[in-house]
Amino acid sequence: MAVLKPDFVPRMEGLDALRGFALMGLFLVHMPELYELYWAHPATDPTQLLWHNIIFTTFAGKSFSLLALCFGVSFFIIMDRAAKRGVDFTVRFLWRLALSQFAVTLALLGLIGIIHSLWYRGDVLEVLALMGVFLVPFYRLKSNALLIALGVFFLLQPIQIFQIISALNGAVWANKAPGFWTAATPEAYLIGKSLMETIRMNWVDGHPFKWSFMYESGRLSQILGLSLIGMVLGRVNFFSQPQRFIRFRLSALAIAAVCAIGLSYGKPMLVALMPTSESMFMPRSLWDTMLSGWFDLSLMTVLMMGFLCLYYGFAHGLLNLLAPAGRMTLTLYVAQSLIFVPVFYSFGLGLHATMLQSTAVLIAIPAFVAQVVFAHLWFRGFLYGPLEWLWRAATYLTIRVPFVRKA
Repeated sequence: MAVLKPDFVPRMEGLDALRGFALMGLFLVHMPELYELYWAHPATDPTQLLWHNIIFTTFAGKSFSLLALCFGVSFFIIMDRAAKRGVDFTVRFLWRLALSQFAVTLALLGLIGIIHSLWYRGDVLEVLALMGVFLVPFYRLKSNALLIALGVFFLLQPIQIFQIISALNGAVWANKAPGFWTAATPEAYLIGKSLMETIRMNWVDGHPFKWSFMYESGRLSQILGLSLIGMVLGRVNFFSQPQRFIRFRLSALAIAAVCAIGLSYGKPMLVALMPTSESMFMPRSLWDTMLSGWFDLSLMTVLMMGFLCLYYGFAHGLLNLLAPAGRMTLTLYVAQSLIFVPVFYSFGLGLHATMLQSTAVLIAIPAFVAQVVFAHLWFRGFLYGPLEWLWRAATYLTIRVPFVRKA
């Protein structure tokens, strides 16, 4: 059996660095969130609330959105490179995605998302894998304008708009609060339970909770919209030919900043425009959620374009330090939860009740720096991150994929 050759295509280091930045932001959210246990006993001390609000306002919802957009870019790159080799990659890509979520017994890659969700119910790998399936038919569309229009359509949250209209017209179902509003944190996570009980609860309660949250909060629609826009960015060579988009980055940064500021200060007034009553409370609540989501998207764009302006400018040397972490995002993302879930959960140290927000953030910063250093050292000897190699090997159904970097 022939050994597969690695792709000797110049890496888009700007994309790698952006992905590493998104991973950093996601980790900075997970730590003060205590890997979802913060909501069992939110902070009340003003200083700790300030730490929490700064991190969540800056990164919560934005880093996840950046990863979804990067996923769309990566999807296009995979499909495009295969097409240039004269191979229709659609079936093989669907196989890769199916492994990520469903084929638990078929390959190690298929276990990543499932096993990780048993360890930490907030796992996003399954969600991205499922959304990737929906991207496949859109790849066949040749019109970038149509793809962007579809992306914007999904970002506008059509399901929530439909629910608002239905609620205003008196539909009973549309005025029911979503389940995740009142869902309590499972006791197994908080009080002296075993690892096996936590795993059982993640499967029995965690999976339904995660998918209902993703649907009811509009995250699924948002991921699909961002992935479509990411696919267009890949198609127009936004990352492979960055010099062509200098003005675009600056313009997008300015427009997004204006939108973020406008939504931040104007949101209370906009929310008040939606009628509400004791029996018809969901329209205003949904409208509030949608406005918050659009604020998050605006700030995400500010973070993304600001990062890229600095990356392709005077801060290139500093920000490029994140590129190796971006090349092994899958490995580092899983490693973060493997290390820190036991710190907060009852089967481990159980520090969810005593860990301050400031302490969690101050632990997260050097911990992520250590991951970046590890990534730099790792790629001196290897071509791929460990899980990235397993993902690639499962894609081609062979272990004869180069792993160790030759001298």
